[in-house]
This record gives sequence, C-alpha cells and structure tokens, in this order.
Amino acid sequence: MTERLMLLDSASLYFRAFYGVPDTVKAPDGRPVNAVRGFLDMIAKLVTTYEPTHLVACWDDDWRPQWRVDLIPSYKAHRVAEAVAAAPDVEEVPDPLEIQVPVIRETLGVLGIPIVGAAEHEADDVIGTLASTSTMPVDVITGDRDLFQLVDDSRGIRVIYTGRGMSKLEELTDAAIVTKYDILPSQYADFAAMRGDASDGLPGVAGVGEKTAATLLAAHGDLAGIRRAAEAGEGMSAGVRTKVLSAADYLDVAPRVVEVVRDLPLPEVDARITTPDDAELATLAKAWSLGSSATRAAEALSARA
Repeated sequence: MTERLMLLDSASLYFRAFYGVPDTVKAPDGRPVNAVRGFLDMIAKLVTTYEPTHLVACWDDDWRPQWRVDLIPSYKAHRVAEAVAAAPDVEEVPDPLEIQVPVIRETLGVLGIPIVGAAEHEADDVIGTLASTSTMPVDVITGDRDLFQLVDDSRGIRVIYTGRGMSKLEELTDAAIVTKYDILPSQYADFAAMRGDASDGLPGVAGVGEKTAATLLAAHGDLAGIRRAAEAGEGMSAGVRTKVLSAADYLDVAPRVVEVVRDLPLPEVDARITTPDDAELATLAKAWSLGSSATRAAEALSARA
C-alpha cells in the first residue's frame, strides 16, 4: 500500500458540512448533528477516493492570530463576534454549529484521527508545516485558496479543493494552478497579497486584480522583483507603477500575513489510519444519532488500515 498523508482543514470542512446538510436530524439531547454527520460523510468520501494511509485533522487553535492582526488590523475583522484581551478573539459561528464542534472532536478521537493545532496559529500553518516536512506524498483538503501556495509536484503535494462542493472536488497540481491563474504555485502567496481577499479582510493593491497580478509576476518573478521594477520605473505602465508604489506600506507586511508558516514545532502524532473500535463507535453513534454516517466513515478507514 503506497503511503500518502491526508491533511484536513477541519474548520473549512465542518462549516461546509453545516451549511450543506439539513439540520433536521438531532441528537437525543436536541442539538442538531448535521455538521457532524456531514463531516463524517466527507471523511468517508475523501478516504475512499484518494486512499490515504495517514490522516490528520488540522485545527484552528487561533483562527485570527494577533501577530497577523498586528500587521494588518483588518485581517478577518468582519468575522469577530467578541474581542478578547490576551486570548484569541471569538469567531462568529452560528450557535447550532458551535455546539457541534465538541462532538466533532469526540468523533475524530473515536475514529483514531489525531487532531493537531498550534498556539497562536491557524490550521493553515499546521497544514503548511506538516505538508512541508512530510516524507510522503500529501493531499491537502480545503476550501481555502490560500493553501494553493503549498502545491508542489516535485514533493507530491496537491490540494483537493472543496470550494465548489464535495461533488465537484478539484485536484490542484502545478499544471492546474498555471492553467487557473497563469502563475506558479510558488508565486501564489505574492499573487494573493496583491489581489487581496475580502473574505479575509485583505485589501490588496487598489486597482490590481488577478490578471494584472499574474502579468506582473510573469514579468518580474515575485513581489520583491515587482517592487524593484516599480521603484526603477521599468517593466510596467505608469498607472500600474503608481498603484504598486502607493501600496508600499501594505506590501511591506502582506506577504507575512498571507504566507503559511512551514516550520512550527508540532507534537509528534501517529497519523497512520487504523480500524476504529466497533463497540466504542456504536456507543458514540447511538449517543449522537450519527447513523449510517459513522458507519460509512468507519468502513472507509478500515479499508485503508
């Protein structure tokens, strides 16, 4: 069996599960379990389709790290439900989803899937570190385009993008990124910094969209090269040069915010897929009314154990 590591961007998946599965099924205590069941169905499909031998659920221990906010105060600011001094801010999460997150964590434990997070860092950074240090091919499962920067054919790292739904999964390789954006994966972080991202509160360079960003990267290689060319008044129109120079303060800090961390000191975990304990899973499934979703996830994992 060829070894392959699958990294789940957990919050990205359980948010999608929550909005994609009706909340009509409830646990005995009355709480909805649509996100839990949807998350389990996702695991079953992903494991069956991509056949990993190792699996990690990567977690947002801090969904909005202060060090990123210090660099760009607008970073994810529109998603803050409550600001907390000396601790991670509270993210705006629908109550019916928030009460399911502990059940998701419990279910992952029963399935034998390790949860890995890191203080003051997002799941993206955990994924970046695990992917960059892996000795086996890696599939990153996410609906977050920022992780496209990790794609690397030479190391067997691809992104399975869920942004268009679980029925339309996109496998992103070097060639797919080039086709989609006219840039290399190694240029994606600079591309994203210039383009900006309203969903993350990143303003980008005013007046520079994807097409202009890609053209500039093709001509100058990276953001540093673009800025040198702008300062020298070479390789771009006067209008674009003005836009780049006007965004100097933003461009001084944006790359650090957009680039995922790849060298976190993470705890060692045994990520090899194992066969879940039938009795323990049955007890959990009954307690939370997880039904066939739990069965399908367990069967998919058992087939790869």
